[in-house]
Amino acid sequence: MSRPDSTAIVERKGLGHPDTLADHLAERLSRAYSSYTLDHFGAVLHHNFDKLALLGGACEVRYGGGRMTSPVRVLVNGRAARVCGDEVIPVAELVDAEVRSFFAERLPELTDHLDIVYNITSNSSPGAVITGDSVPERIRWFNPRSIDDLRERRVRLSNDTSLGTGWAPENAFESFVRELVNRFSGRSEFTLANPWCGSDVKLMGYWDEDLADVVLCVPQKSRFVGSRGEYVRNLEVVLEECYRLADARLPGTNVRFRLNARDVPDRDELYLTHTGSSIESGDEGVVGRGNRVNGLITPLRPMNLEGANGKNPVYHVGKLYNIVAQRLAERLSDETGDHAEVHLVSLTGQRLDQPWRVLVRLSDGDADVDKVQALVADALAEFPALTDELVTEGIVLS
Repeated sequence: MSRPDSTAIVERKGLGHPDTLADHLAERLSRAYSSYTLDHFGAVLHHNFDKLALLGGACEVRYGGGRMTSPVRVLVNGRAARVCGDEVIPVAELVDAEVRSFFAERLPELTDHLDIVYNITSNSSPGAVITGDSVPERIRWFNPRSIDDLRERRVRLSNDTSLGTGWAPENAFESFVRELVNRFSGRSEFTLANPWCGSDVKLMGYWDEDLADVVLCVPQKSRFVGSRGEYVRNLEVVLEECYRLADARLPGTNVRFRLNARDVPDRDELYLTHTGSSIESGDEGVVGRGNRVNGLITPLRPMNLEGANGKNPVYHVGKLYNIVAQRLAERLSDETGDHAEVHLVSLTGQRLDQPWRVLVRLSDGDADVDKVQALVADALAEFPALTDELVTEGIVLS
């Protein structure tokens, strides 16, 4: 296999971007539900919250302040078992607590401005054909009499025909994009020193080793910005930090930044927000539209469009195969010292640890085939442990 082209197009959405919010909230709901059912029944019951969506509210923004005028709607779409035997699972209560806790951490200004809509069913999957007086096994999946009705306790089968993709290593620009967005979007020395910095950061970048051209959006929180002049000065602070990090991470590269390109300062059309996120004012977020499992959107690299967040961590291949493929690619890259791609293709109803197709592509044409096969076998044996890791520790998937 030839080396990946040295040209890169990379996108990353920060913690406050509506799509990232939807992704991370869906995963939080899955983890909360999984933990509850594991503690109460000894198994993760059937669920999926990977169709969650956020509908933006309305907000008035002014220098030195702002207020919400319409709430953000949280559409909790999906399925979850509501009972196990005679015991009722408080699904709505679990969801409500987790949604409010999540926004209290991410966007505390929205705490009292959330409209949570529960679109959660316990409907069975297709295939439950009734032929007599007996109840088809599949109907029990979301209404189990006990955990013995969970087929995955006997054998884990893929829930879908789908694809997991991973690659490694990142180039210097891809790593730079991740670090820069994290610096402005998450808890960092920069955001602690500059409380006006909002979290709905988005970066799109082009790189060809000699040139890096970056379009970056960084919001400011209105209550910390008293005037247009302060806003403009804060932009200069952001740009100084951008060039400082670029000098350290991309030495010898000609780097150009375009910051908040839609701003029209003379008309006070600025990326000035009350909460630090565009979800406050009309924007929407949907699971699967944000960063891939490795935290980046890289159209010139292999990737797929699975929304991994919120999927059941026991047997949903759209989550598990992407994580395993990424980890395996990283191990193969470490082993060979070169580029590695991994593609795992599932076949619905087939054993989870026996993918329909496994495609490994290596730049190292002299790689030890036996060693590669051993690493693949080790990775495919990790699913039970990976489920435990997702539930007990949590894995940031984007």
